[in-house]
Amino acid sequence: MRNITWSQAMNEAIAEEMRRDETVFIMGEDVAEAGTPFKVTSGLVEEFGTQRVLDTPISEPGFMGMAVGASLTGMRPIVDLMFGDFIYLIMDQLANQAAKQHYMSGGKLTVPLVVRTNMGATRRSAAQHSQSLQALVAHIPGIKVAMPSTPYEVKGLMKTAIRDNNPVVIFEDKLSYQMKGPVPEEEYFIPFGQANVLSQGTDITLIGTSSMVQVCEEAALILAEKGISAEVIDVRTIAPLDEHTLVESVKKTGRAIVVDEGHQSFGVTSEIVARLNEKAFYYLDAPLTRMGAMDVPIPFSPVLEDLTVPTAIGVAEKAAKLVMGEL
Repeated sequence: MRNITWSQAMNEAIAEEMRRDETVFIMGEDVAEAGTPFKVTSGLVEEFGTQRVLDTPISEPGFMGMAVGASLTGMRPIVDLMFGDFIYLIMDQLANQAAKQHYMSGGKLTVPLVVRTNMGATRRSAAQHSQSLQALVAHIPGIKVAMPSTPYEVKGLMKTAIRDNNPVVIFEDKLSYQMKGPVPEEEYFIPFGQANVLSQGTDITLIGTSSMVQVCEEAALILAEKGISAEVIDVRTIAPLDEHTLVESVKKTGRAIVVDEGHQSFGVTSEIVARLNEKAFYYLDAPLTRMGAMDVPIPFSPVLEDLTVPTAIGVAEKAAKLVMGEL
């Protein structure tokens, strides 16, 4: 299997779906000639032209509203939101229009659009360009939320998202665009609501989202050196959430740490821990634990910024204490 970058995998997913379906198009700031600041859409405008790869003005509410209207009339727009922090600007169009049209029309209308955007700190982009707002979107009924962790995952989840008849927001860690990984040349899809068990374990379950999956995998290696067996699970999508896989794993190991880069309070970690507590409580040998970003604006200072997000060493240390009964 060939190794390609995250950017290439996303680019392939978009191009393949645009070739297959003429109703698919992409719009956003600098998606055409510039190929986005992260060069994810490079080459698309040369193949599909400016009618299907649309550079927009710097007006997120405006082009998001256009995308909702286009999807209601039979198109399948992909909205490229340059930074996930700009979700605040499109929240009315996303939460009040896209998410509710199917319900409010009694099922007569669908809004098949995809918003692809990014998340994640430690890129030295300061407080307004470093947020991880996935919990904010997942809180809204009617929106599906995907959080890929590798080039393989991002291509499979993106192709599924484009063909879905519901609005989907796909969050990509901005530090992952140059990550390389195996991606099949043949077509494949990753279904929503189906978590991926990356490694089997018996002592503790490490549940991660997006780049925190790699943090969990690294933590599992550290724990293995101490004789602790960790099961690692990639959630893949938080809406819908694969409760069954997570619950069954925790029933087996009796312990769990949930790791997400969003702010810890009222976030993804809180929701997953709550569901596990409801459905696996009598199997627990230790309190369920969560690790998220500090509840502070992301600092610009590299020294301070690095302290705000979970690390593999931090996860491994907490996991070891749970297994040893020290927490």
